Amino acid sequence: MQNSGQAVANTGLLVAAIRAEESRRPDRLFTDPYAEKLAGEVGRRLLTDALGTAGEKSTLQIVVRTRFWDEALLRAAGHIRQVVVLAAGMDARAYRLPWPDGTTVYEVDQPAVIEAKATVLADDQPRCRRVPVGIDLADDWPQALRSNGFDQKAATVWLIEGLLQYLDETAVRALFARIDDLSAPGSVLLYDIVGKTLLDAQMLSGLLESMARSGAPWLFGTDAPGELAERHGWSAVVTDVAEPGNAWNRWFAPVVPLDVPGVPRGYFVEATKP
Repeated sequence: MQNSGQAVANTGLLVAAIRAEESRRPDRLFTDPYAEKLAGEVGRRLLTDALGTAGEKSTLQIVVRTRFWDEALLRAAGHIRQVVVLAAGMDARAYRLPWPDGTTVYEVDQPAVIEAKATVLADDQPRCRRVPVGIDLADDWPQALRSNGFDQKAATVWLIEGLLQYLDETAVRALFARIDDLSAPGSVLLYDIVGKTLLDAQMLSGLLESMARSGAPWLFGTDAPGELAERHGWSAVVTDVAEPGNAWNRWFAPVVPLDVPGVPRGYFVEATKP
């Protein structure tokens, strides 16, 4: 379990390396001035390996989702001042996004990840009130959040980015139940998920084999992504990753309507608790 957790944590270094690479492009979708040092040598090596194994297409979803969630977070933060990023990894949004005054961003991840990030960003100042919470999501992280000042009576913006595919279905559903229990009316839940058709597709086999060898296999996907939130009474808006991907010239396949079955795709979901 510990080795698996470390492997998943290492994907945060890979994500940082991809964000650093995107930030160097003249047509970049975002600028992350912290990504290069957060990635470090390990992240750069992981990116080289990923490009060699699965090619550039394997990095595009991370680029598109970064921009998509940047915009979604700031929209939600326009009226909600409490934000929780689960499995935050080497995400630098607390430092780089123009948060409204009074925003608190809780970053939840394994203690070793929180500590490593604190070391790298020791000389940098966040653009919000940032509260790191070092705990594994398999443990009692809701209590850890509350102990660090989280207000369960206030609406919250939740972000689950690049995590759900590493959990089995039981863990995924338990995570959503915990979030629902902690969420006041008006809360917003943002998450991305791999479609089951994509998870089973031959086109993904190289990437999946590489992730499994690294100790971070992809375990979960669904083509009913909104159901994870809707079963708890939330309303959900589902977006095919290809839609913003094509709009931003960062995708390799055309947009196909969501009601067409059997299409390999990933999803972004924006859910609201009534």
